[in-house]
Amino acid sequence: MISPTQGFFVTGTDTGAGKSVACAWLVRVLDADYWKPVQSGLEGETDTQMVQRLTGLPGQRFFPPTFSLTQPLSPHESARRDGIRIRLDDFSLPTSSRPLVVEGAGGLLVPLNDQDYMIDLIRQLGLPVILVARTTLGTINHTLLSLEALVRRNIPVRGIILSGPENRANHATIATITKVAILASIPHLDPLTPATLARVAPLAHDLG
Repeated sequence: MISPTQGFFVTGTDTGAGKSVACAWLVRVLDADYWKPVQSGLEGETDTQMVQRLTGLPGQRFFPPTFSLTQPLSPHESARRDGIRIRLDDFSLPTSSRPLVVEGAGGLLVPLNDQDYMIDLIRQLGLPVILVARTTLGTINHTLLSLEALVRRNIPVRGIILSGPENRANHATIATITKVAILASIPHLDPLTPATLARVAPLAHDLG
């Protein structure tokens, strides 16, 4: 499907689109390792902890964030409050013998500092993108804007994961307009457990 040295950067159309659940699903189906470069907010279960819980994989399969910021805010503001400045040069891909699933924070134009955005980090890391989009009202606009930003920067997109209640009309419209493969549709999982995640259908398209 993909070579062991490859990986994917998972970003969302906005905050709360379902990136972490999508990452857990990808880690399972690809037998991948996981890395969250920037974690904003440390109270409760972090994204890395959620993905580890949902996959049941050992801790060595999860690389620590480059920045663990205390406040659940945009990275630039959370870093400011912590007295930290995020720089693109601070980041480098972890070395892994497995595919690597990298999870962003928020959407593509979330600021990391006063001049760099999450999309700049994606371009620097050089990984193709998997875009997580909601299924609900507004998703077509958000998805098209996100894809337009990626195309303008010549960042390859390997597919879209839809997250939320089934919406066949939005699914069909996004597939038809974007011509980007929809890899999976992940419904709202309640409860959110390894067992419910395991019932999500396998990859609908090859990632190679």
